[in-house]
Amino acid sequence: MSEQAGWDGVEAVRRVDPDEVAAAKAVVRTFHADLDAAAVEAIPGVLDRHTTRDFSWRGLHPFGELFSAAEVAERFWMPLHTAFAPIQRRPDVFMGGANVVDDGSTVWVVEMGHLLGLFDRPWLDIPPTRRMVFVRYAEFHRVADGAIAETAMFFDLISVMKQAGHYPLPPPTGSSHIHPGPLTHDGVMVEGVADPDQSALTLQLVHDMGADLNEANEIAAATGDDRMPIEVLAKSWHDDMIWSGPEGIGATYTIDRYQQQHSYPFRFGLSGKTFNGHVARLAEGDYAAFFGWPNLTNAPTGGFLGLPGGEEADMRVVDVYRRDGDKLAENWVFIDLPHWLHQQGLDLLERMRQLNGERL
Repeated sequence: MSEQAGWDGVEAVRRVDPDEVAAAKAVVRTFHADLDAAAVEAIPGVLDRHTTRDFSWRGLHPFGELFSAAEVAERFWMPLHTAFAPIQRRPDVFMGGANVVDDGSTVWVVEMGHLLGLFDRPWLDIPPTRRMVFVRYAEFHRVADGAIAETAMFFDLISVMKQAGHYPLPPPTGSSHIHPGPLTHDGVMVEGVADPDQSALTLQLVHDMGADLNEANEIAAATGDDRMPIEVLAKSWHDDMIWSGPEGIGATYTIDRYQQQHSYPFRFGLSGKTFNGHVARLAEGDYAAFFGWPNLTNAPTGGFLGLPGGEEADMRVVDVYRRDGDKLAENWVFIDLPHWLHQQGLDLLERMRQLNGERL
């Protein structure tokens, strides 16, 4: 959950051609099947077959933006499959729909879950454990002309570091664990396309929630009290909500604990919050998702993540939501914290290398 403004375009959810969404989902499913079954040396060919010639890719720190299938294969997928073989894909959410940011002119497919493997070889210089590891991920794919034209690959690098015994931050305020998928176990929507009216309800509820947060922010600015009243969150959230945040922040359960363990540290520890917009925002059935590059700009004033104040920096964020009736029930969040910290002069991977005895 993040604080956003100026959302619109919900009607684009109803206008999209369901056959186009179903075809896009099939493209991504086939790509994943081929990628997961490929030998490491065959991965460049898989990427080449399933992407357009102008394919672009966004990956969390330290990867950044890449502009060819060959580069994505060489820098990301081949090292990942080498380090964590054999990899098992364990999706919790699989959905597709019209991107309301561009009023439905493009179709995107989202998958969220974990990649499970045996950590037998180093990855980004993180020493292997020879034990199973979970790489938490969320992928956004724009599909055009039967191929993947654009991808954003979010993953929880700090979680992998922690599983390997190299946690780089002070203790999180929330709970640290492998995040479960939806309580209802209905997030993987492979067959067909959900009722567009239900999709529109979900997206509208997410938009309303953002409007509630912005109204509360205006009250806080006027009064000087930045404590979000529970009543504001209760407009769009069930009391027993679950917020599954990135490692470094952790997960929370119930509105009260969400406030104490994430909302207040975020609100009190960061200043100058600016919303920069989204690249993609979509919904299918009871699920909605969005990402930005970056979504937010802010400056730490001290306390957030247990760290001192620092420079203004950009946050790249993913939110995935599940609606239950007329309120939101679950929210899975990815934040590129390594990139946010790197902008302030803290390179988590470099610090890990130093702690492991690498010479400067």
